[in-house]
Amino acid sequence: MKLNTCCFTGHRCQKLPWGFNEEDKRCIKIKEIVTKEIEKAINQGYTHFISGMAIGFDMFCAEIVLSLKNRYPFITLECALPCIGQEKLWSRYLQERYLKIINKADKTRCVYNKYENGCMQERNKYMINNSSRIIALYNGQNGGTRTTINYAKSLGLQIIIIKP
Repeated sequence: MKLNTCCFTGHRCQKLPWGFNEEDKRCIKIKEIVTKEIEKAINQGYTHFISGMAIGFDMFCAEIVLSLKNRYPFITLECALPCIGQEKLWSRYLQERYLKIINKADKTRCVYNKYENGCMQERNKYMINNSSRIIALYNGQNGGTRTTINYAKSLGLQIIIIKP
């Protein structure tokens, strides 16, 4: 399954130039690019997609995969959660969006039963260890996205980097 699996990593809204405003033309453009990259992956044999379900890039990639299931009913979405309840401190809107995605996903994998130091990194390792391609939204800054990309490089994954 790993050979036909693609995962996503990218910055949370706070590090993106449009913040939480997904109606911003820059965000809309990124979503168009991501959609094309996902379709390209599908046309190259990728059928399983894993999202880490963080606010921002992860969540909208999951939503794009779900929307593409109408055209490609054979693709699957897996939500890789770092811990149970990661969404508990989010706004009501984001919690509802998160749960809607999880309820439509084909599979959910939770790395830890509760929040613990390192659970986000373990979730990222799980995604990389179970994928052969990663689509990343990366602005060059230090942080979890950079660490995840570097880990993917060390394992020889195909890496698609999109700059915000």
